[in-house]
Amino acid sequence: MKSLFAFTVAIVMSLGTFSCTAQTSKKADETTALASKIEVYYFHFTRRCMTCNAVETESKSAIEGLYPQQVKDGSIVFTGVNLDEATSKGIAEKCKAGGQGLLVISGNKRIDLTSQGFMYAVNNPDKLRDEIKKAVDPLLASK
Repeated sequence: MKSLFAFTVAIVMSLGTFSCTAQTSKKADETTALASKIEVYYFHFTRRCMTCNAVETESKSAIEGLYPQQVKDGSIVFTGVNLDEATSKGIAEKCKAGGQGLLVISGNKRIDLTSQGFMYAVNNPDKLRDEIKKAVDPLLASK
């Protein structure tokens, strides 16, 4: 009986190491600095689950759908960044990204939408779109 329990615990723990883990949510760092550009980053690793892929796809689609003119003129940019690539270390440090995350950055403002991304991308992409809009619209208005 004890060996069956130990075996079950070992299986559960080993499966947990292969699951997708998102960076924990942190409060948005708010400052009053204005910027001419809004950058939306999705930080990820090479190995991704369905939800990880959906966060990137739905976020990019939302940005392109909500702000087509700003995307076209370059005032809003969406970038997917693979944290496993050596070239991404500088941008990850600049954005203070320690793991997977969906960040909206404009000047000194940094809004972390990671939790919303992982919560809504698969089952409620319209809600994720609304969360992105709530984060980006005030940044556009402050320009």
